[in-house]
Amino acid sequence: MTVSKARRALLVLGFSFLGSALADKVVSIGYSGPLSGGAAFYGKDVQSGIDMAIGEINKAGGVTVGGEKVTFKLVALDDKYLPNETATNVKRLTSQGINVVFVPHAGGILTVQGFNTRDPQFLLVAYSSEPKILQANNPMTFMLPPRYDVYVEPFVKKEMSTFGKKLALLGTTSAYGKAWAEVVSAEWKKQGGTLGNNNGVDYNTTVDYSSAVTKALSEKPDVMFIGGPSQPTALVIKAAREQGFKGGFIVMDQAKFEQMGDVVPMAYLDGSVGVLPVAEFPGTQVFSSQYQRLNKKIPTSEAALNYTGMNVVARAMELAGTTSDPAAIRAKLGEASVSLPRGKQVYALKGVTAQGHMDAAVLAGFIQDGKYTKLRLTNLK
Repeated sequence: MTVSKARRALLVLGFSFLGSALADKVVSIGYSGPLSGGAAFYGKDVQSGIDMAIGEINKAGGVTVGGEKVTFKLVALDDKYLPNETATNVKRLTSQGINVVFVPHAGGILTVQGFNTRDPQFLLVAYSSEPKILQANNPMTFMLPPRYDVYVEPFVKKEMSTFGKKLALLGTTSAYGKAWAEVVSAEWKKQGGTLGNNNGVDYNTTVDYSSAVTKALSEKPDVMFIGGPSQPTALVIKAAREQGFKGGFIVMDQAKFEQMGDVVPMAYLDGSVGVLPVAEFPGTQVFSSQYQRLNKKIPTSEAALNYTGMNVVARAMELAGTTSDPAAIRAKLGEASVSLPRGKQVYALKGVTAQGHMDAAVLAGFIQDGKYTKLRLTNLK
């Protein structure tokens, strides 16, 4: 080899090492959620919010953690909304060295809380409003949405005063749906109402809701409690309206009006209480337009809260100076949330509680004549 060729080889080798030294560290974030079956739209909405946050972080050059530039990638696995599949997926993810995992359903979250503090310890980012998640006092959980019991009292009060005192129960039969049905039933009776039988069905597998709706309507209810993923929830409403039901609906927070409006006429949703669409919140216009341009669909709170949650996790890693110590990252979530740029929050953040609950200003509403009226909620933590 000539001297000039040798020098060129050394230069190439040197640039190769330099490039390697300057290359970003890529940190994997785990996700286990329903990507097939009846809840697939829901699971993909959650994933889209995480993906959007990661895409923006990476496009901006990543974050600096302990003097090192860090970018992210999402490793997503389908659990079909089944807690046992969630556990299998999460163990597979953590065996790959992943120490932050998003899970978007109560059954899976409560199952994972049974082992996320043991070796290997990892941070569980929980997208579910089930209060039991917080009651577990799990030191490695970060819960994103408001707990659902803050909705129940105003939902019942509004529906009972508007339509009457007889309630039919037709929610999904997941663990989460059953828990919602229990608290709605208790509050309905507390406010002086009467209950029909529980005619709940599995929204993840049921295709035709006509017979279940017929059975519920045979009890002559004034209001129906319904909910699960948005698309099947809309089909329940469709079946009820087409069978002549003129009353109101208490809609579980998992179902979103903006998505149901793509399945049924807006007039079918009149008289419903549920979570307000993202577009009804102040300061969400930039996020909404960027999300729609990227995903060709309207963002729901699944996308918005998980987008915010991923940004909080990345900021917490910066503040903690580590991507590999989940306990240190967990300890910085509160500081990360309040120091996050407003444009990355979507909803205004007030902090993270000692239990690991993100304090986000999510609101509820009642639909009348195609328009939303906001309902006052208290104790959003």
